[in-house]
Amino acid sequence: MKVNKYIETDKKFYIDLVKIALPVALQSLITTGVNMVDNIMLGQLGEIAMNGAYFANQFIMLFTFLCMGISMGSSVMTSRFYGAKDQVSLKKVISIALRFSFFLALLFTIINVLGGRGIMSLYTPEGRIVEAGTSYLYWSTSTYILMALSTVLTNIMRSIGMSIVPIVASAISFGINIFANYCFIFGKFGCPEMGVAGAALGTVIARIIETLVILLFFLYRNKVVKFRAKDLFTSTKDMVPEYIKIALPVLFSDGLLGVGENVLASIMGHISDEFVSANSITMVVSRASTIVITGIAFSGCFLTGKTLGEGRRKDAEKQGWTMLYIGVAVGLIAALIIEIVAHPIIESYKITEETKGIAYSLMNALALIIVFRSTNSILTKGVLRGGGDTRFLLVADMTSKWLLGIPLGYLAGIKMSLPMFWVFLFLHVDDIVKAIWSVCRMKSGKWIKKI
Repeated sequence: MKVNKYIETDKKFYIDLVKIALPVALQSLITTGVNMVDNIMLGQLGEIAMNGAYFANQFIMLFTFLCMGISMGSSVMTSRFYGAKDQVSLKKVISIALRFSFFLALLFTIINVLGGRGIMSLYTPEGRIVEAGTSYLYWSTSTYILMALSTVLTNIMRSIGMSIVPIVASAISFGINIFANYCFIFGKFGCPEMGVAGAALGTVIARIIETLVILLFFLYRNKVVKFRAKDLFTSTKDMVPEYIKIALPVLFSDGLLGVGENVLASIMGHISDEFVSANSITMVVSRASTIVITGIAFSGCFLTGKTLGEGRRKDAEKQGWTMLYIGVAVGLIAALIIEIVAHPIIESYKITEETKGIAYSLMNALALIIVFRSTNSILTKGVLRGGGDTRFLLVADMTSKWLLGIPLGYLAGIKMSLPMFWVFLFLHVDDIVKAIWSVCRMKSGKWIKKI
């Protein structure tokens, strides 16, 4: 077989890949930096505060997964319509996405207000952690609507080549979040000392500023789509069936992943408080290690959709295989970095020696998992999704997470009490399985769908 059949040799592809991936990676770096600083600040208050915020953020993360599902499902279509220069359809997809996300935000807001304590009780039986988590959720109530707008508009802007504005908004949010958290967690500069609640309040303040920057630019300075508030009320009946066919499976897929992550958090909460604390630290490193992966995956989704929109199927296939090789290489580099940074990061927390020991075990397991996670993320969230193969991805997410990761993690952690390295590995075995499945799907050629 010819090498150039499976490796893209056009320099423009790599230039475009970097142009799209770099802004996304930079924004992910900013977001991860905020999460890391928040976690370290809360770590100074002890493991109860850190665990309470961790569980509360797991529920908020479920909403984030759903918003990402809406926006990424929409971006599959917007990138295709952008490539085809279909301005009318582009606006309709954006309108549908914003309506869906706003309704979802209202639903989560109601659940948050009425059932905060009940939600926290699902994760852990420890009363003090439930109290801390409930306080965090209460102060985070307004974040859902803000997050719905910023997440959906950010990913849509990325899909049409407008990544700079979200970066600027995130950079501003980054500074505000850290300063506000420092003030309200520890009671500095005349602010009340609020502990866990202060972390939530600081995040909400930063989210308000970030959303305003994105929203104002998108509605009043956007020269690409020229979307205006009145377009929200445009009739989209002709687009809804196609949207449901392509975007809804992405919403269900990401939603099920979000629910699955929450179930995993609940399993961890019933293993031990030390495991939860160690996992909280590991997750910060995990998010940091996927910064470049996230950027490349989104870039792959955009380029695949655009290439297919231009009618270049063979080029899309070649680009897909190139993305696979890039995914493996990035995963190996990420694994090496995790092993290097594990010690200084773990030692920066005020935690018990038992928790530190568990954290080291989890870091070693993460270094192995990240190689497969990089491969499957770049293919599933990037190439295959850009090709419109969203229903296959829904099935892959359902079976790997719910039939393997959750049952095996439960057995390993609660029923068999295996060493924490193996518990963590089984909890995330879906990353390994999906990496293998996605490669097989690429080989079949069935991942390219018509839109």
